[in-house]
Amino acid sequence: MKALRFYAPEDVRIEDVPEPEVGPGEVKIRVRNCSTCGTDVKIFYNGHQNLTPPRTIGHEIAGEIVAIGDGVDGWELGDRVQVIAAVPCGDCYECSRGWMEVCQNQTSVGYQYEGGFAEYMIVPREVMKVDGLNRIPDGIGFDEASAAEPLACAINAQRILGIEDGDTVVVFGAGPIGAMHIRLARANGAGRVFLIDVNTERLQMTADAVHPDEVINGAEVDVVEKVKELTDGRGADAIITATAANVAQEQAISMAARNGKISFFGGLPKTNPTITCDSNLVHYRQLRIFGANGSAPKHNKMALEYIATGKVPVKDLITEHIPLENVLDAFDIVKRGAAIKVTVEP
Repeated sequence: MKALRFYAPEDVRIEDVPEPEVGPGEVKIRVRNCSTCGTDVKIFYNGHQNLTPPRTIGHEIAGEIVAIGDGVDGWELGDRVQVIAAVPCGDCYECSRGWMEVCQNQTSVGYQYEGGFAEYMIVPREVMKVDGLNRIPDGIGFDEASAAEPLACAINAQRILGIEDGDTVVVFGAGPIGAMHIRLARANGAGRVFLIDVNTERLQMTADAVHPDEVINGAEVDVVEKVKELTDGRGADAIITATAANVAQEQAISMAARNGKISFFGGLPKTNPTITCDSNLVHYRQLRIFGANGSAPKHNKMALEYIATGKVPVKDLITEHIPLENVLDAFDIVKRGAAIKVTVEP
């Protein structure tokens, strides 16, 4: 079968590899869609500390079951399924408390296990153990189901953040996850929603899809002053930094209203992970700053439900469908920000 194999930074190859065979406790799927994200591009250029090459990468996966291993119950051949990306152990202290998204022993599909940029893949027993294989609801496509994984991450962040009815929400980052955050925030009761980015073309493309109440170009205006102007000097009630930019986190603190909430959703570069924080703003405005780390299996199930019910549509956010043989083009499109969401179809 064809698969995209990572060997080293910028050494990523489409190869013919043996089709995998299902083992006990495992399920084999025919991959129908594996969508891309900025993390895939980071792996392409920089690798990852948890990824041992050679490895088939790709972690936003949907497909159909073609083989079932011994000891696996409740599934049938032909079932349409979505696969979690972050795999908790299910046994550690954090997992026992229900905090699976911060499992200390977490592994990941496409890192420790073979991923989805391939015609077939094995859903490992570690995924099955934590109920990480999910049925795709009727009425939504494989492409939409593959977008459940990033939406699950947004769901985790917003459940922690606690958007309240009528909140003015700011989203930094006009990529696909920023678009999902806008739609999810509205589903969670947000009032006005503002979108900030410094890439004019990407801002326009995403704004045309999700229609934020205000579009703010950080390359043209002081975003803190602009948000204060739009809120009569109060600032924003909830702010999500869906971008790997230090300055966005600093600006989020500066533009937060009294009793405001901030989600540091996007991680910063490991070579530059610090920001300057005016602690008095946090203190006197009674700000709440939250981290958000990926998702748990339950968030993937919730994401599929949001998509299926139309609360958070994703179909129109998938603006490029690329065949597996052209998968390297998908990386280039994502790097350039030339599409909202790119999906690969083996």
